[in-house]
Amino acid sequence: MKISATIITLNEADNIRAACESVAWADEILVVDSESTDDTRKIAEDCGARVLTNHWPGFSKQKQFAVDAATNDWIFSLDADERISGELQASIDQVRRQDESQLADGYRVARRAFYLNRWIRGGGWYPDYQLRLFNRRRGHWGDRVIHESVVMDDGARIQELRGDLLHSHHRQMIEARYAPLGAEQMYRDRKRTSRLQRAVAGPAAFIRSYILKGGFRDGRAGLVIARLAAHHAALKHSILYELQNQSSESRL
Repeated sequence: MKISATIITLNEADNIRAACESVAWADEILVVDSESTDDTRKIAEDCGARVLTNHWPGFSKQKQFAVDAATNDWIFSLDADERISGELQASIDQVRRQDESQLADGYRVARRAFYLNRWIRGGGWYPDYQLRLFNRRRGHWGDRVIHESVVMDDGARIQELRGDLLHSHHRQMIEARYAPLGAEQMYRDRKRTSRLQRAVAGPAAFIRSYILKGGFRDGRAGLVIARLAAHHAALKHSILYELQNQSSESRL
């Protein structure tokens, strides 16, 4: 079982070395870079990665480009701001020692976020399972603009691995990435919002994160995360409202 670790990047000079070191166990490290203007590509090459440059087509398509360009059929997909825990690496090593007939087609891993100087376990942020190790003959990245995920073929066997995928979370992603792309995906999925939904989306998200999903157990970090969830929900519905109104005006 040979594994290609794939990483997509754009100006990740601060992260790419640690990311590559995290998957140094892989048979291949493939970095697909979206025309970075910093030293991302050079650092990745210094770490022994094979580096390709591809103009940015979107998250899912860029990750699928990496899958298609990989040398091996088995893929472990890692984001530049993620790291593999020791326990997760040990689990992957155990899988690699198995006979091919014992292998599943894909493996999910728990992702744990580091935020405000602590590891978060509440607020719906953990375990946040992600399918990251998979056989590309049985799966591919689905066509979504945000919260992209691997879609496995019908009948594919999926198992879970012990250990965590460690992720550093940054607040600026909400306004720069998650809310706008989330609204775009909702619009593509023909979901619509209203003035009432815009008003209640934020408070509802806060209650869900802080109370229903146990965010209060993370202290101040849990409170901040709940506020971020409220801000994200309100912003996403506001952007969606604007998108649907623009669409209505264009038809006039």
